[in-house]
Amino acid sequence: MITAVSLAETNTDGKEATVLAHPKQVGIGQPFLVRLTSVQAFDKILVRWMDREFVPAVSQWNGHHIAIAMLGTDVLTIKPGRRKLLVRAWAGGNETVWQRSVLIVGRTYPRQALNLPSKMVTPPTVELERIKAERTRTQEAKTTWSDQRLWRLPFHRPVEGKYTSVYGLQRVLNGKPKNPHRGVDFRAPTGTAVEAVADGRVLLAESHYYAGNSMYIDHGNGVISLYFHLSRFDVSQGDIIKRGQIIGRSGSTGRATGPHLHLSISVQGQLVDPVPLFERTSDQLLR
Repeated sequence: MITAVSLAETNTDGKEATVLAHPKQVGIGQPFLVRLTSVQAFDKILVRWMDREFVPAVSQWNGHHIAIAMLGTDVLTIKPGRRKLLVRAWAGGNETVWQRSVLIVGRTYPRQALNLPSKMVTPPTVELERIKAERTRTQEAKTTWSDQRLWRLPFHRPVEGKYTSVYGLQRVLNGKPKNPHRGVDFRAPTGTAVEAVADGRVLLAESHYYAGNSMYIDHGNGVISLYFHLSRFDVSQGDIIKRGQIIGRSGSTGRATGPHLHLSISVQGQLVDPVPLFERTSDQLLR
């Protein structure tokens, strides 16, 4: 049986069976959560957002079965407007379908002009094959899906330094407009210990032309953290790491004007603003 509902499906005894919660609107590039809560065990759940369909992990709390999915949009590719959210849940032999929309609201981001060595803005021809191969590997890493959700909110800050560049920053390099900044930069002198934002598994730990020594960590259910410009790695590809564990040291490798840590967060393949994930709880990201 398929039942279309706006918020909750109700049992004949008056108790809420399944409740879907999510924000009605979010800013461009901002992460948010979707949560399903049920008194019955789920047989299966499917969430569809931004042309990706996935099955979130389910946990139990206070006699309820709870599934949480992190979603978001990418400042590089998204425009203001409504985006479809489809959630399907099977419990007790019945299927419930929610067809919703989330309003993506425009945001104004600051502008920054930088002067860099010309080879870092327009790479030499000899480096193009390397850059292409790196993009293939990093795109695969950013869209990794693993079934177990290992992250919790708020995230652990990777370093104590202040933010020096924000997400969405409109960058002009050597007078040429470039893609917006799709992460945040932290002040971090060379050699500063960099710590994992959550439990996870190291997907990549290698040197890249633009990002320098880079690490990608899978935290489960489509959430990946990216750490750039490291001076060294303290863990290796395939390692299982814990929240707060030292994974490397900050530096200025790759395209960097000085030592710092660049951190990006990929959510279902969308690079979102990491800051809310350090500053807000799960309940706050549902509003």
